[in-house]
Amino acid sequence: QVQLVQSGGGLVQAGGSLRLSCAASGRVFSSRTMGWFRQAPGKEREFVAAFKWSGSRTYYADSVKGRFTISRDNAKTTVYLQMNSLKSEDTAVYYCAANFSPYFSGTYDGDQYDYWGQGTQVTVSS
Repeated sequence: QVQLVQSGGGLVQAGGSLRLSCAASGRVFSSRTMGWFRQAPGKEREFVAAFKWSGSRTYYADSVKGRFTISRDNAKTTVYLQMNSLKSEDTAVYYCAANFSPYFSGTYDGDQYDYWGQGTQVTVSS
C-alpha cells in the first residue's frame, strides 16, 4: 500500500510564493511518476506538473510554466511544487498523485494515476 501525504499551501497575496510537499511512503518503487493536479470550484481537475523519475524529466501545464517548479528530494521519496508569482486563477485545491509503472504514459491524465494525496487548499488573494 502507498500513502501520499501533502503539506504546505494556504493563503497568499497575488505575486507571492508557496511550496507544496508530497511525501510518499509504503511500497514505493523506483520507477515512478509523481504529479500535481488542481481543482478550482466549479471547474474540472487539471494537470499542473509532473516529475518522472526515469530520466528526471519534468512536465508543466502551459498556465504555470516559468512560475512553478516541480522537484524531488535527495532521498527521492518527496516531491515538491514551488509556486512563484501566484495569480488569483491559481486558487484551487491541489492534489499530488503517483503512478509506479515503468511504462506509465498518462502523465497529463489524472485518471491514469493510482494514488492520491489528501489535497491542500491554495488561495491567492488579488
